[in-house]
Amino acid sequence: MSSTVLARKWRPKTFSTLVGQDHVVRALTHALEQRRLHHAYLFTGTRGVGKTTIARILAKSLNCTGADGQGGITAEPCGVCQACTEIDAGRFVDYIELDAASNRGVDDMTRLLEQAVYKPTSGRFKVYMIDEVHMLSNHAFNAMLKTLEEPPESVKFVLATTDPQKVPVTVLSRCLQFSLKSMPPAAIAGHLQQVLQAEGVACEPQALQAIGRAAHGSMRDALSLTDQAIAYSAGSITTEAVRQMLGAVDAGYLFDLLRALAAADGAVLLQLADDMDARGLSFPAALEELASLLQRIAVVQVVPQALDAADPDGAALRELAAALSPELVQLAYSMVLHGRGELALAPDEHAGFCMVLLRLLAFAPVGTQGTNLAIGQGDQSRSAAEARADRQSTAATAAPSAALAAKPAYAADIVTIDSVTPPKADAHAEATSTVHAVAETQASYTPLATAALPAAEPPTSSAPALADASSAPFPGPEVDWPSLAQRLEVVALARSLALQSQWMGAEGDCWSLRVPSEQFTRAGALDKLQAVLSATVGRPISLQIEVGAVRDSASLRAAAARAQRQQEAESTIAADPLVRQLMEDLGAQIVPGSVRPLDA
Repeated sequence: MSSTVLARKWRPKTFSTLVGQDHVVRALTHALEQRRLHHAYLFTGTRGVGKTTIARILAKSLNCTGADGQGGITAEPCGVCQACTEIDAGRFVDYIELDAASNRGVDDMTRLLEQAVYKPTSGRFKVYMIDEVHMLSNHAFNAMLKTLEEPPESVKFVLATTDPQKVPVTVLSRCLQFSLKSMPPAAIAGHLQQVLQAEGVACEPQALQAIGRAAHGSMRDALSLTDQAIAYSAGSITTEAVRQMLGAVDAGYLFDLLRALAAADGAVLLQLADDMDARGLSFPAALEELASLLQRIAVVQVVPQALDAADPDGAALRELAAALSPELVQLAYSMVLHGRGELALAPDEHAGFCMVLLRLLAFAPVGTQGTNLAIGQGDQSRSAAEARADRQSTAATAAPSAALAAKPAYAADIVTIDSVTPPKADAHAEATSTVHAVAETQASYTPLATAALPAAEPPTSSAPALADASSAPFPGPEVDWPSLAQRLEVVALARSLALQSQWMGAEGDCWSLRVPSEQFTRAGALDKLQAVLSATVGRPISLQIEVGAVRDSASLRAAAARAQRQQEAESTIAADPLVRQLMEDLGAQIVPGSVRPLDA
């Protein structure tokens, strides 16, 4: 004898056992207790969230007579009276389920409505449940409108659909509508845990979480997948068996992909893609899981306390949250989502997956690939513009030369006429000529990017600079550390350590640096910086790190140079004779924040 599938065996029979639809249960329970019953209900939602189940429970609540046969309408059907048992068995004569997908014509609807005028045979109410009601034809909808609006007192209509947009508004206005929610993976996993305990089937929590995510909000799909997992695992559901059954990707691959992305290591990315292809893993599922992982990382970056202490992936998530910049996480999330939709257009899924990974490398928000793909958590509060400026050379741009000052270089869209005062009586011709003069003058300005700029002088430092920082074989006893830090080819947290640290002195080959936060003292970042530094200077260098206030670093110098350039740009615009004339004659205003250096 074959067993009953879990989706049918564990279909909820009361409101109290219904999972994930508390808002619907609360409304219906209060309506039943207060006898404020509507004549037509419409349940909407995706497949497997409980539309038909709620309709059956509602029918039992309306017709339940209690265990002693003397009960009335109740929010807690007894489950043992004739009405309850027959509705559960699908043979109650006054509960009619109609599939609108196969009975969609006006004749089918006419026959149903002709029977509605008769009193119930054995129950208190005659309940018509029309599933997938959006499949009815327009003539069928029109035929039911009058009866749906004013049915007999003993008739209740329950409509269910997965696509309420296709239901005519004339029908929607006659129904009490409830939108059922997709169930979260955690709720699905919790319910599956209870079901399997009752069934006596051993399971791993991670396996149930994978099933909950694969069900996409449908409890029926989750129970069907659980049936399949029991058969696949020969009675004991394991995480590895569920991953193989679903074609899911091991989380280890995803973490390795993001680590390789943080290190700008294209060879490792492609090797991981080849390994996944050799194991027959699903690339669409891999991109879906990767997007989910990036979302979790973004949450950890913004709200670190949101990470569950019991999460087995907590350590890896915190590591990647520190190694990846918020800009890169957001960009990668968007690219992964778009890449998943493009897999069907690729020559094959493996090629499409590889192109998504290479696209992540190519469009990483950095000035030079592999130079600074990530910043530490202490650096995450800065804007993207500031992060890019910190990666530029610390050689500050000197004040424009006299020749450039005579012909100021700024973007043509910086000066904006925010408001214009009414012109004087004879000012129309003058205003017109002034506007033409503005256009001609702006067209004659030489863009700053093509103008010959004077050589920039490096900013001053508390430590003597090298004679030639770009060509010196190794630093001397006293080092211009900010300039040297800019030249070191390190990435991620190691680069943040270099850019935000201050030179404190040296004893032989032991150099001392000061950093503003303890996160820069991690052994991995320190070891990487020490190895690159030793290779750069040509001899072994050991680094000692202390935590304290930093007053001179590559990051601070870049910020000061950036502020200086911004001030010079604003002063140049404010002092320009043409701009001043426009402001005096036409009431023009410089929009705050619109002035910026062209090299920003």
